[in-house]
Amino acid sequence: MRIGILCSRVRVEEKWLFQSLQERGAQPEWVQDEAVVFGLPTVLEQYDGILIRSLSHSRALYASQLLTAGGIPTVNAPDVIATCGDKLITSLALVRHGVPTPPVRVAFSPEAALAAIEELGYPVVLKPLNGSWGRLQAKINDRDAAEAILEHKQTLGGYTHSIFYIQEYIPKPGRDIRSFVVGGETVAAIYRTSSHWITNTARGAQASNCPITPEIDHISRAAAEAVGGGVVAVDILEAPDGRLLVSEVNHTPEFRNSVAPTGVDIPGRIADYVLEVAMKSER
Repeated sequence: MRIGILCSRVRVEEKWLFQSLQERGAQPEWVQDEAVVFGLPTVLEQYDGILIRSLSHSRALYASQLLTAGGIPTVNAPDVIATCGDKLITSLALVRHGVPTPPVRVAFSPEAALAAIEELGYPVVLKPLNGSWGRLQAKINDRDAAEAILEHKQTLGGYTHSIFYIQEYIPKPGRDIRSFVVGGETVAAIYRTSSHWITNTARGAQASNCPITPEIDHISRAAAEAVGGGVVAVDILEAPDGRLLVSEVNHTPEFRNSVAPTGVDIPGRIADYVLEVAMKSER
């Protein structure tokens, strides 16, 4: 089977995915998102399936929509990318499916945002609707900080800074949990430990194996189902009262720091799923 991997550049994860697909007898090819030209209505019909690994949310979303319209299955599907690529849409999906998640407020002006922040109570976390690696997130501890950050966002202007997504701050035990769900199965999970309140491995957090308890498995699969399934990473917070809360769901998960501590062949599991989706489409 010919499987395209749509991405901007080939990172460690993509190299492993190429290798895993080759080991399974597939013919993977790099589809460079910066160079590809799509036509309507049929596009890239030489491929049996496309694995979407673009770093750009807009490229991933529109490419998956164009490919699906042309009859080519994608992983992930357009609806999954659209949902996970927007934190507000993700929150709506989680709440609609009854998945525990931190309280969120959304406002469209600095004045309304300040009122929402004070309603939730300090500290809160202000996040952009789109983005990864903990970028542009701010933990707001008091009114002075809130007024300053809201003024900065208003001055910067633009769509990114005009929607205020405010999440209740959950005190973490120096770590959070990232689980990987592939085709409805929780295949691995790691603790991300850091002295900083942002615990992304891209920001220096240390990854270690997290045993998949029945509770972690349940909430991970529920979150994945809520956003439409496929291949996702679920970020889970451990609240002080013992509850698990889903903070975010990522549709293009990085896993270079997760294979060694977990001992799980994550790229292999993703390759198996991609081939399964492609074969189902052929039938």
